[in-house]
Amino acid sequence: MAADRAKVYLVGAGPGDPDLLTRKAERLLAQAEAVIYDKLVSPEILALANPNALFVHARKQQGLQEEVQAEIFAWYLRLRSAAGAIVRLKSGDPMVFGRGAEELEFLTQHGFDVEVVPGVSSVTAAPALAGIPLTYRGVSPCFTVLPGHRQAVKEIDWPAFRHSGTLVVLMGVENRAQIATCLIHGGRPAGDPVAFLEYASTDKERVRESTLEEVSRGGVEVEAPAIFVIGEVVRLRTTPPSRVQETAVRQS
Repeated sequence: MAADRAKVYLVGAGPGDPDLLTRKAERLLAQAEAVIYDKLVSPEILALANPNALFVHARKQQGLQEEVQAEIFAWYLRLRSAAGAIVRLKSGDPMVFGRGAEELEFLTQHGFDVEVVPGVSSVTAAPALAGIPLTYRGVSPCFTVLPGHRQAVKEIDWPAFRHSGTLVVLMGVENRAQIATCLIHGGRPAGDPVAFLEYASTDKERVRESTLEEVSRGGVEVEAPAIFVIGEVVRLRTTPPSRVQETAVRQS
């Protein structure tokens, strides 16, 4: 490998359970010379990496995302002459709300050899593990994935999703009441069932069921990270017997 063409792998770490890591991701971690990882990557997955690798924690914080992203770019340039693989380990799938495309663009523009290694996204994994189908014949023919951070809440055309089947909101815990209010004002039924899927695939996993109306009133306590699922499919939830779940009591 040429010294000025370090190989970077944008790797999806999945939702948290190391058993949901792809075989390719595990192999690359074992061979990595450097690992730049997100805060949501579990310690169990990091333990699979080469213990002699350089570990760089990408500590993204609210309000400092651009500064931290710039530092990640700077680390790529510092590691340009790395002799082995550089693994950029991102939770879920690197190309789903993880700014993976921006990093891919940066690396390509700066002459790096780069490869994307898809991961299991929490978008589909969390509902599946909770026994919630995102689509179901006669109930929901499709699902839509939306960002729930503050800027997105301001910009999204919420009425466009009043008849959009299942909605899956990522990064929406902090703004959950506002999101629910926007959906109701946009024409979504206030009685729509919702579920918050906390810490999916980990030993802290928990499911909290409620309604859009209850969420809009601020009556549902949720701990991030959590996936926010909205739609009639939540009523179809079946808890797999092999998974111990806790469902919050619906508030009256």
